[in-house]
Amino acid sequence: MIDDEYQHLLERGCIYVSTGEGAVQTVLGSCVSVCLWDSEVRCGGINHFVYPQTSQKENATPKYGNVATMALIKLMCEEGCRTDSLSAHIIGGGHPDGATDSTGMRNVDVARKILKEKGITILSEDVGGSVGRKVVFDLSTGHIAVLKVHKVRSEDWVD
Repeated sequence: MIDDEYQHLLERGCIYVSTGEGAVQTVLGSCVSVCLWDSEVRCGGINHFVYPQTSQKENATPKYGNVATMALIKLMCEEGCRTDSLSAHIIGGGHPDGATDSTGMRNVDVARKILKEKGITILSEDVGGSVGRKVVFDLSTGHIAVLKVHKVRSEDWVD
């Protein structure tokens, strides 16, 4: 069990990278998180994006998958990681509220495309479907736990 002082809550449109101990948690509906891990450097990073992509410079924030995923890779490399030693997990992209649009899967597709272009191995995906997900990413081991929920609720944000 990780002590509460080492837990970080990642909100929408944010990125977190660390070579330290602790865990990051986030809650996803149609949003997606890419978790990156480098076992050589022992560095982990995670993003949480809402929309697939933007091409407008003034909107280039981590709320968009293309921006968030490229920024996550850049931040990991700034910590000494190399793209050929990174492994990835893609999580989210569901439609827990019964939405019929494909925003969630377009988010997943953007992440897949960028990771493939950068030569980063995707170890696992837990994507799509009609459930939300609570994710806990252990930064000291690279392990990920995914709790599936039928409806994303505000109380899912707290332990």
